[in-house]
Amino acid sequence: MEKLINQFEFGLFFWQVLIFVGLILLLKKFAWKPILDAVNEREEGIKNALESAENARKEMQNLQADNQRILNEARAERDAMLKEAREMKEKLVADAKSEAQAQGLKMIEQAKAAIESEKNAAMAELKLQVSTLSLSIAEKLLKDELSNTEAQTKLVEKMLGDVKLN
Repeated sequence: MEKLINQFEFGLFFWQVLIFVGLILLLKKFAWKPILDAVNEREEGIKNALESAENARKEMQNLQADNQRILNEARAERDAMLKEAREMKEKLVADAKSEAQAQGLKMIEQAKAAIESEKNAAMAELKLQVSTLSLSIAEKLLKDELSNTEAQTKLVEKMLGDVKLN
């Protein structure tokens, strides 16, 4: 360092200062301005990217809130639909039970009516057979009774005795 101070030359110092100042002016004009512009542009780009990210985050929060609201609405709608389906099922089951009961009662009534008509038909046929059989027995008895004159006379007297005159 002493050597530098001892060998100091003013002309060399002047030219070095002049070259340094010129270099600084050239750098300022041609290098610093583009570098500062690039740095400012990069800073602006980062700032815009941060704003975009913040906007995207806010939009994502809004979308999540909307999704949650839509999900809650869908759950409520699903619950309402399930409740309605249960009510419809219960109504259908109740209707089917009452319809089955009505059909059962109708079938019972029809069976009773069929039994009654079969019973009446059987009674009518039985009466017909009894009357036919009675007539045939009466016919045979009358033939036997009427073939004998003495028996005929007794029968007429008996009948006349049974009849009361007013």
